[in-house]
Amino acid sequence: MNNGFRATTAAAVVALSATLVLGATAGAYAATGEQAGQSASAGTRSASAAARPTLTAAPSASSVKAWQEFRITGKAKDVAAGTKLTLQQKQRSKWVSLPATTVVNKSGGYALRVKLGLKGKNELRIAGGQAVSPVVTVTVR
Repeated sequence: MNNGFRATTAAAVVALSATLVLGATAGAYAATGEQAGQSASAGTRSASAAARPTLTAAPSASSVKAWQEFRITGKAKDVAAGTKLTLQQKQRSKWVSLPATTVVNKSGGYALRVKLGLKGKNELRIAGGQAVSPVVTVTVR
């Protein structure tokens, strides 16, 4: 009977200790998890909002003849000078990089000479520096 009492007491002490340890750990985790989650998400929001790179794009003409040269110009915000930018064209619902590139200048601008031969409406955008410009449409006739 003495061994049975000791075993029951030991089991109760282990269960109570485990409950206290797990409860305290869970409480500490919940408190730090909430605080860390709030500060991390607030820090992420302000950091991503401040450093989110953006590109603009504007064609010099909305309609051109096949193989007629036109320009696409724009500004790059939060993109380092010298960053390579590539012209992309939507082909069969996929964006394809064309062999037309330029770099961001010191003032954050760029310019690109373009010639297109694919007749019809061409959807174009500029990509680079982890940013993509809004889509611009140029009709080739």
